[in-house]
Amino acid sequence: QVQLVESGGGLVQAGGSLRLSCVVSGRTVRDYTMGWFRQAPGKEREFVVLISWSGSSTDYADRVKGRFTISRANARNTAILQMNNLTPEDTAVYYCAADGSRYIRRDSRAYELWGQGTQVTVSS
Repeated sequence: QVQLVESGGGLVQAGGSLRLSCVVSGRTVRDYTMGWFRQAPGKEREFVVLISWSGSSTDYADRVKGRFTISRANARNTAILQMNNLTPEDTAVYYCAADGSRYIRRDSRAYELWGQGTQVTVSS
């Protein structure tokens, strides 16, 4: 059974940084396009960033471009999201997701595997 487990969330002041990790177990992470999504209270889940299965392509939502960086450490079966210069608007539950089609898609419906989510709270 394939599982995704996120870690690294927490409470940080505005302007601070956090590093989220998503470990894939049961399959190799090379098989998947990896995405991060987030959901704030009372809002719909939104796309944040993705990285292709090869690592050669990335796609960032405009509101995080220049502040967030996605990478993958295939040897550790891990996808990583480095978040810098955080603002209170970044407060949300962050979800890691995997798409085995190898297409590059922002649509959350394309992702068949999801982690349990990790809370990120940014105080002003």
